[in-house]
Amino acid sequence: MLSKEQRHRRIQEIIAQDSISTQAELVERLRSEGVVVTQATVSRDINELRLVRLPVGKGRHRYSLAQVSHHDTTQAELERLFQNFVTDVDRGENILVIRTADGHATGVALLLDRLRRDDIVGTIAGEDTIFLVARSVGEGEVLMEELNELMLG
Repeated sequence: MLSKEQRHRRIQEIIAQDSISTQAELVERLRSEGVVVTQATVSRDINELRLVRLPVGKGRHRYSLAQVSHHDTTQAELERLFQNFVTDVDRGENILVIRTADGHATGVALLLDRLRRDDIVGTIAGEDTIFLVARSVGEGEVLMEELNELMLG
């Protein structure tokens, strides 16, 4: 049985790989992978993940992650995630290693990417670890201080 976070991550992976147009299709896909879910659970997951249905032509739609356009909204969500799920931030030169609770690295990395900051070259996320590449060693130092402040509240 998958945790809620693992199920959310799996849903994000499924909609990134395949064109899923209805909740029923998503339920069936998850069930085919052995994930026991109801349509009500998937409906809640869709709301929590902020999935949207985008037109793909000929009257068809597909689920996609909503694009967060406001920096303030992204920053507020990032603060919430850091305080709830980030356990450690470490740095080696211009590479930061961010440790999270199991299953939360992808969501945190996604928000870091959405900030579109010039001092962040990019992120790579696993199950509970994010590698963040800063543009320089100096910017890495500043980022580490900022991220530690986010984590500590």
